[in-house]
Amino acid sequence: MSNAKNAPKLAKRVAKTREGIDRTKLYGLDEAVKMVKDRASAKFDETIEIAMNLGVDPRHADQMVRGVCNLPNGSGRTVRVAVFARGAKADEAKAAGADIVGAEDLVETINGGTIEFDRCIATPDMMGLVGRLGKVLGPRGLMPNPRVGTVTMDVAGAVKASKGGAVEFRVEKAGIVHAGVGKASFEADKLAQNIRAFVDAVNRAKPTGAKGTYLQRIALSSTMGPGVKVEVSSVVTGGQQ
Repeated sequence: MSNAKNAPKLAKRVAKTREGIDRTKLYGLDEAVKMVKDRASAKFDETIEIAMNLGVDPRHADQMVRGVCNLPNGSGRTVRVAVFARGAKADEAKAAGADIVGAEDLVETINGGTIEFDRCIATPDMMGLVGRLGKVLGPRGLMPNPRVGTVTMDVAGAVKASKGGAVEFRVEKAGIVHAGVGKASFEADKLAQNIRAFVDAVNRAKPTGAKGTYLQRIALSSTMGPGVKVEVSSVVTGGQQ
């Protein structure tokens, strides 16, 4: 009953957030950021999200898009980091702020169903061990990968990057990349800087098999807010590939 009572109130709030947005128009980045920020009216600090339609078919290996972007102003998220390492490298990871550090014991914990981290890093020598967790970590997007800097001897640098705003991206089946690029409480210019950095990273990750227009559409939204379409040319720095 409570859901039924709240439905008109929710519909009214949704309608209000959509006021002033032309669903057919492409907005410049600065205007789009302001519109999204102004409509982030939830009682919590909403995440500002980007969705990018790319001219790729990820079913083909030469059209897969994957990488990492270090957002210049951080993501605003508290990221819990697990590291697979031994000895001195384990000590480095702990000193850099890793939340969980281990080897066989961490494998047992994860296999037991406890996954209390958002990002997983491993030294190269640990990948034989970590490989046993592929079926568990893979579907969750947590498997360490050298392409996104999570298989590395520089565990301290990887931990600090993860804590400081490193955002991984991977294209989905429909050719779309989603990511959180900041919080509604961020200043507009800081959000714009993060968005430009993210789009630039995706642009640089253009695969060899991509044909035609690579960056096709960009939209911004907050967690609870409506989408705002963005003019691609207002975001791309240094020209579109």
